[in-house]
Amino acid sequence: MQILYCFPALERLRWVAVLGVVWVMVACSSAPLSKASVSESDPVASAGTADPAQDFFRWVQAFSAYAHTEGIDDNTLHSAFDGIQYLPNAIASDQAQPEFTRNVWDYLDGAVSALRVSRGQAKLQQLRVGAVSLDAIAARYGMPAEILVAIWGMESSYGSNTGNLSTIDALATLGFEGRRGPWARAQLLAALKILQSGDISRAQMLGSWAGAMGQTQFLPTSFLAYAVDADGDGKRDIWGSVPDVMASTANLLARSGWQAGQTWGLEVRLPPGFDPALADPAVRRTTPQWAEAGVQTHDGAPLPMLVDSALLLPAGAQGPAFVVGPNFRTLLRYNNATSYALAVGLLAQRLAGGPGVQAGWPRDQQALTRSQIQALQTALNAQGFDTGVPDGVVGPATQAGVRQYQRSQGLSADGYPTQDLLQRLQPTPQ
Repeated sequence: MQILYCFPALERLRWVAVLGVVWVMVACSSAPLSKASVSESDPVASAGTADPAQDFFRWVQAFSAYAHTEGIDDNTLHSAFDGIQYLPNAIASDQAQPEFTRNVWDYLDGAVSALRVSRGQAKLQQLRVGAVSLDAIAARYGMPAEILVAIWGMESSYGSNTGNLSTIDALATLGFEGRRGPWARAQLLAALKILQSGDISRAQMLGSWAGAMGQTQFLPTSFLAYAVDADGDGKRDIWGSVPDVMASTANLLARSGWQAGQTWGLEVRLPPGFDPALADPAVRRTTPQWAEAGVQTHDGAPLPMLVDSALLLPAGAQGPAFVVGPNFRTLLRYNNATSYALAVGLLAQRLAGGPGVQAGWPRDQQALTRSQIQALQTALNAQGFDTGVPDGVVGPATQAGVRQYQRSQGLSADGYPTQDLLQRLQPTPQ
């Protein structure tokens, strides 16, 4: 038997049998609870009884009262919380820290595969005809059509894999669990506002365990801020309307700083003896300045004009090099992972008929696991090369600490952590 906990104002009991599983809708009632009941120190979420599902039920009572004070009407609350389910798997996914990481080239092999490129090119051609053409949407927002289709391919494999979990259930579970409580509660309130607006029904509001929704995986707050009704049916439908998907994605990027007419970046060649320490996000130059330093395109054409560009070495000094501009940083605002932004840019380049990565990747290098990265961070901190709190994730602080250590050892200061670097830092067993 599996229990579904109901919206607190619903005073009835229902039994439903589905595929031999008995589902119980528990009748309940609620007293008004204050906003403090769902604050960061939520007494419901921290109650810690032997039955987390019962705690979840009480938390939903508190949240529904709070949402009502924020303007959510009774009909929407009934629709959202009648039969709400506690999803332990969402908590497990949120808490998961995969031990094994992937090298950037392995990630790009999948993200920009031949199949994804060919499917994307076919989708691109399909969307250029019809009542609401992709080119018209792209032009309206100053976006390359290929970038929009690349994000679509990355986020949901061109709409074929959008996630099948209830957004309401997932966000309520995460809000109750509390690790990211304030964030999840803000997203849940935004999801209720979307339901109240009539853009989508609860049953159709599906997505990932983390609350990302639709064909380009918008969080509810992003939906409220950027979603667009492009097909004119009166609803912003990022689940079923491809014009709405494309226009909403374009609107988000345009309002996040995308600069029309500029490239995201491009692969370049570095001259012999080039200092890899310049591959630092904080080092910004114009492309003419990079050219003066000997940076060249692979085909010998002039570098495109970028006023505020940086050098990117995603696999260190032994791998390909890229010059990236403000639009690359806009892609990072969509998903703050360098490998993701690079994949979007490269996939868009391939969709437009351009080449893939020209230089070879150092495929003989083995990726560090999370525990190995944490050990490297700890060792660097112990030697005075600050990487912040060791967390097993390579970010700007870790890269800066690695560069400082590499310089101290007379190594190429590319900021890229490797197995060899970890062995240097670890004490030799006696």
